[in-house]
Amino acid sequence: MKPKPYQLLIFDWDGTLIDSAAHIVACIHRVNAKVGLAPRTDAEIRNIIGLGLEEAFQHLFPQAQYALIQAAAHEYKQQFFLHNRKPSEFFTGARETLEHLAEQGYWLAIATGKSRQGLNQVLAETQLTALFPITRCADETFSKPHPRMLEEILVDYDLPASAALMIGDTEYDLQMAHNIKMDAAGVSYGVHGSERLLALAPRVCLDDIRELPIWLDNLAKS
Repeated sequence: MKPKPYQLLIFDWDGTLIDSAAHIVACIHRVNAKVGLAPRTDAEIRNIIGLGLEEAFQHLFPQAQYALIQAAAHEYKQQFFLHNRKPSEFFTGARETLEHLAEQGYWLAIATGKSRQGLNQVLAETQLTALFPITRCADETFSKPHPRMLEEILVDYDLPASAALMIGDTEYDLQMAHNIKMDAAGVSYGVHGSERLLALAPRVCLDDIRELPIWLDNLAKS
């Protein structure tokens, strides 16, 4: 098998692999109305996608009492899980890209702002549980951009940060990687645009997830 520039590829979920922003925004609008928080714009809500639930609501409502933040986070889970919903779809080529990378011998992991319940559900829905033996969620460790998720994944795989690449669509993903001195790749089609991502100096900023294997192959050759 040809040499690889990284042994481990760590993916964000929402906005990187799954086109779920519209569903998340709609859920938060319903939550705010239900618990009595002031409305926020779609753009303001999209900006916090990727953070843990409590951290997201704290960012949206920095003056709110913690009890109200907790209530909002709880209500979000109700909205997300109990309401009938169509599962969010993969970005074009994302599933095939993951399967191709696994076939090439890359180890895959997930570091996400989703809850453990939420990630387990979507992995089951998409039948990708076996592809990601190691995952970390915001409700079982520190939220992004704290690097604890990545630290724990590296321990589980017994790898140094230099052997891994973080792939994500937000500043939080790239900052998390920077905080542990791990290389990162941004994707510009998610919730934070390329200008914001490039300001954090990722190794590459991709406009299409299908470009990732090509970039990795070229990196290996160089």
